[in-house]
Formats: sequence, structure tokens, C-alpha cells
Amino acid sequence: MDGINLAILVGGLLFVVSIIATLISARLGAPMLLVFLIIGMLAGKQGLVGIQFDNPQVAFLIGSIALTIILFDGGMRTRPERLRVALAPASVLATFGVILTCVILGVAAAYILNLSLLEGLLLGAILSSTDAAAVFSIFQSQGIRIKQRVASTLEIESGSNDPMAIMLTLTILGMIVEGKTLSFEVGKTFLQQAVVGAVMGYVAGRIFIFLCKKLPLNFAFFPLFAVASCVLIYAVTNVFGGSGFLAVYLMGYLVGNARLPQIVHILRMLDGLAWLSQISMFLMLGLLVVPSNLMHHLLPALLIAGVMIFVARPIAVFISLIPFRFPIRDQVFVSWVGLRGAVPIILALFPWLAGMPNEHLYFDVAFVVVIVSLVVQGWSIVPIARWLKLEVPAELAPDQAMPLDAVPSNDLLEVLAFKVTDTSPVLAIGWHDLVFKQPIQFLGIIRDGEWILPDKKPQFNVHDTLMVMAKLKHVQKISEVLAKDAEISVQSNTSFFGDFVLNGNISISDLDAFYTINFDGGDKNQTLAAYIIQRFHRRVVIGDQVRLDGLLLTVREVDDTGDVIQVGIKLVEEKPKIA
Repeated sequence: MDGINLAILVGGLLFVVSIIATLISARLGAPMLLVFLIIGMLAGKQGLVGIQFDNPQVAFLIGSIALTIILFDGGMRTRPERLRVALAPASVLATFGVILTCVILGVAAAYILNLSLLEGLLLGAILSSTDAAAVFSIFQSQGIRIKQRVASTLEIESGSNDPMAIMLTLTILGMIVEGKTLSFEVGKTFLQQAVVGAVMGYVAGRIFIFLCKKLPLNFAFFPLFAVASCVLIYAVTNVFGGSGFLAVYLMGYLVGNARLPQIVHILRMLDGLAWLSQISMFLMLGLLVVPSNLMHHLLPALLIAGVMIFVARPIAVFISLIPFRFPIRDQVFVSWVGLRGAVPIILALFPWLAGMPNEHLYFDVAFVVVIVSLVVQGWSIVPIARWLKLEVPAELAPDQAMPLDAVPSNDLLEVLAFKVTDTSPVLAIGWHDLVFKQPIQFLGIIRDGEWILPDKKPQFNVHDTLMVMAKLKHVQKISEVLAKDAEISVQSNTSFFGDFVLNGNISISDLDAFYTINFDGGDKNQTLAAYIIQRFHRRVVIGDQVRLDGLLLTVREVDDTGDVIQVGIKLVEEKPKIA
């Protein structure tokens, strides 16, 4: 009994310390996952606490459940508009790019570690997937927003390449353990994993959506129902020989975009569960590692990390993105943002569980490579994004948004709360002084804990919280008027997009009336939108820039069909290196 209480005490303490340590991580700009790993190592066998943990079966069980929840959460947060602009390049990176990375790393690992080619390819497969949580936790903590196509490509690739890496690892491991060679049977197994996983994920997503509409459950039970369902479908898919991780990711995507009233509740719970899963995995993996063992393979592991960062990842990215006309700076950033996270370390347990010789080698090398990736790439993501000029102005948003999902409505309604600060554009004015094109209802303000109703006609003071009700689709436009950083955002937008904003249907000849444009051989009756789209030969996203003689055109707004709605105009003195 004392042992159980002690284990609970230590576990609770590690979680508390890890959560508080995220504040240090945010201040230093360090990846939070790196902090969790270090805390686990400090508490481990050769650390300050000296916890004895050497059970790969338990680690694999916890890791698999955690990865299931993380992938389900990632699928639910993948929006269709991101798929429209980045599905093709991200899919190639998540499949062909993973295979190419595996081959390059595998050949290098076989040479560096004096392994057979298959053993080297196994290590390459283990290290071939990237980690979405590591990338976007850094963006979130640093408050940086990058071009939509680049961010979407990274997000979809990172969320969908784990199943490919897992299938590669299991296939190559089976070939080594069972003495098989690359044959039709192996290819069939690989295809089965992909097809069964995709079918099971699609069917499970549709069934879950149907049950959400039909079951009269309390709203509090739906998040639990979602988590239980994704764990169930992971196990069932594996039983039928498919990729359970691919199934839960696809199921999450279908559920997350089904416009169910329960989605908000599910996402709120999954947000916490996904972080709990990340912390659990990295603490556990930190406990599992033995620092003295790492030293035996430290130099080869560092060499492999260098090959991964500076050779394998760039080659895989540049070749995979050839058909998609990415600007060179976008390709450089995508190749650099190939952070490794929990998945490679979890996959490194497979050889251990299979009883392969040198089982610790795979785990130790994967652990070192992940640490190097988080330190070298993780700490440099933000400065490199700014150096490559991929940062775009952040979108304004309310301080709080409370969906009215329990109220039946053809449009999703939300109660929005905006804090009034000394920089707020609404400071010292009243609601009657504001004009909106969107339907909106003023609900009053909260001042010193008291609700002041609209009929009192209050003026907005510092520390007030202004509350309104509006449709979800109008939140962005309303935030441009009420958000506390609205004026700062205007300055940022002016700096990035230019002093003037024109409609995309303005013709170049109309623009020539204000600016003398040298447009030899071109059609001056062409609209700005058509000119930009013609230059890119792909779907245009916000932040894309092209040169028109002495003008720099920057896409400011795009509709759902990919048509350019607004264009920023900026005079430039010399021709920048723009697509």
C-alpha cells in the first residue's frame, strides 16, 4: 500500500513539475517536449530521483494509447480549407517523402553503425516521421503565424506521416525477424495496412457521426464516448491487419468537420487529453532511457542526426515538392521544420519487444536524434521563419468565445468577450459610436465583477470586458473592430500588405491610371486576381506575393473557391526574389 501511494505521489509530482516547467519553456523558446524528456531523465534510473523503470511493454502500451489520442485530436483539428491548399504536397511528403527519408537514413545508418542494410533501413524507418505537436506548440508559444500553405503542408504532413512510418517499421522488422526478403507478400502486407486503415477510419467516422445525432446522451458523455471510440477503432483495425493510427486520424478528420453540436465539448476535453498524452509519453520515455547507455552510441547517433537534418530531410522535401511549384524559401523552411518527437522513440521499442540483438541500440540512437532535433531545429524555427520572411500578421480574435451549441440554430452562434485595455480602439467610446456591417447584438459589459446592461449606455473603460453575440462566420470581422490589438494589427497589416488594398477584380489598366506600369507583352485588361493566379499556377493563399513592375502585390483575402478577393499594393525600389 505504501508503495502504491509513493508511486502516485511521484507520478503526481512529475506531472505538476512538467506543467509548471512549460512556463520556463515558453520564456526560453524551447520546445516543451524537450523539457518533458529532460524531467523524465532527471527522475530516472541515473537521475536525481532514481526511479527504476525498465519495462518496454508498459512503455509501448502507454505510448500506443497516447499516440491514438494525439492522432485523433490532430485529425479533428485538420480543417478542409487546409486540405484544399496543401493536401497534395503534404500527401506526397507523408508517403514518398517518408520512404525517401527512410532509404537515405537507412543507408547512412548501415554504414555508420556497421549494420546490415535491412537493419539500417529499420532505423531509417523508425526516424522517418515528423512531429506536429513539437512544431505547432513552438508557433503557439512564440505567437508566430506563417504563410497558410506552408503551415498547412507541415500540419497535414506531420499528422499523417506517422502511419506510414509505423507501417514501414513493422514491415522491415517482420522481414528481419522472419527472415523474409522484399517480395510481393511484403508489399501486400504494406498495402493491406493502408487500405484497411483508411476504410476502417472512414466507416468508424461515419458511424460515430450517426450515433452523435441519434443517441440522447448528456453532453458531458460525448467527449468520453469519442475517446473510447477512437481507442476501440484503433484496436479493431489492428485486429483486421490495418493501420490503427491511420484509422483514428481519418476518423478524427471526419468527426471534426461534421458540424456536430457536441464538437466543441469533445475538442475541449481532447485538448487537455492530448497534452496529458504528450507529457505521459515523454516523461515515460525519459524514465526509460539510461544516460550511460547513450554514451556508447553518442557519436554515431550525432552523425545520423546530422545526416537526417542536413541531407535526408532536405532531399526528401525538395524532390517531393518539385511538382507543386513551392518558392525556394518555402522549401527551405519545410525541410528545416522536420522535428522528431515521440513517435520515433516509441517505434524504437519495436525491435526491443521483438527480441532483436542490440535492441538498446535502436532506442538509444532514436533518443539522441530526437534530442538533437528538438534542440537544433526546435530552438531555431521562429528566427528562421522570420529570416525567410514567411511570417504573416496574426489574425485578431476575441479573448473568450463561448459557443451556444445547445441552442438549435441554422448558424452557429457565439458569445464573444473582448477585454478593454489602454490600447483598445473602443476605449472611452460607447456602443452607439460603433458601426458594423455584420449582424451583432451588444450584451453589455462586465466592470469590477458587475454586469452593466446595454440600456445603461456605458462608455468603455480600461479593464472592462465587452460582450456581444454574433454568428461564428463573422467573428473575424467583428474582432477587427473590438479586439484590444486591432490598432497594432492595422499597423502590422500595413507594413506587410502595403498602404493600399484593392479588390482582386480591378484590372491592371485601372491600376495603370494611378501607377505607371511597364507591362510589355501583357494583357492590361487582365484583373489583379487573374494575374496573380496565372503567376503561381496553383491555389493562391494569403501572404503570396508577386512583382508587377515597380509594385509588390500581396494576397490579403481569398474566398473558399481560391479566388483572390483583396490585394495589398506596395511600392518597391528593387526587385525582390518573389515567386
